[in-house]
Amino acid sequence: MSNSFTTRREVLRASLAGAAGLATGVSFTAAAHAQGANPQGALAGNIRHSVARWTYDFLSLDELCTLVQETGFSAIDLVGSEDWPTLAANGIDCSMCNGAELNLTDGWADPQFHPALIERYRAHIDLVADPGYVHLICFSGNRRDMDPEDGLRAAEAGLKEIIGQAEERSVMLHMELLNSKVNHPDYLCDNTAWGIELCRRIGSPNFKLLYDIYHMQISEGDIIRTIRDNHEYFGHYHTAGNPGRNEIDNTQELNYPAICRAIVETGFTGYVAQEFIPRDKTPDAAAASLRQAIEICDV
Repeated sequence: MSNSFTTRREVLRASLAGAAGLATGVSFTAAAHAQGANPQGALAGNIRHSVARWTYDFLSLDELCTLVQETGFSAIDLVGSEDWPTLAANGIDCSMCNGAELNLTDGWADPQFHPALIERYRAHIDLVADPGYVHLICFSGNRRDMDPEDGLRAAEAGLKEIIGQAEERSVMLHMELLNSKVNHPDYLCDNTAWGIELCRRIGSPNFKLLYDIYHMQISEGDIIRTIRDNHEYFGHYHTAGNPGRNEIDNTQELNYPAICRAIVETGFTGYVAQEFIPRDKTPDAAAASLRQAIEICDV
């Protein structure tokens, strides 16, 4: 480990305590962190927390692992197989694996991509299962003027080619709900009803939806009622503030404590992953933002 990294690592550790007070409206156990104490006992334990790798990609993966550990949880979302050894070396779980998808636009709803997707997912299901990981993301891809029913039929047919292998290897496939209004124009799985109908047609306990709270707030709102009424179809959750996709604090419109209480009340035992983009990417500010988000969601 280089001296420069060691210095940054020490800065991260120190910043967890020093910057915590910068986060408004949230109480932190700064003294315990400053002394290097394990903060896991400070968390309620009702939510399994994670953070998306891509939103903290201004840190090295080792640095993000340090930040996660010092914040008091032990999972990082959306990490590819090339980085799993780094997670393992740091005692961190990969709460959602990726890398089997072609991209976000060429997905399961379009039959022209099925040959490549089937080959990639068959290989990746084994890749995920071998080290003991469970969760693997997938995407509908774009509409491309197709009727949503045609997209449903195509996605069902394609995914049924691989779901048996996923069941055999105890891998959960999660199709992410993304908004097509702001971030992902033309994305087909942009509403809960379409995703739930796909789950029903596939009919497997190993296929669920990744319910992205930020995206679904933009697409349809009514977040808490949707979670309460349809939680059996949701295998994973993502967060972010709206508008702006930044911190989930009181500058935005979503009430994350209430949302997370609703999630807990459903009996959910999966992960809630922070996927906000911190406004300030300096180490101390980024540490404070993540700690604040965890405390907000730790109901």
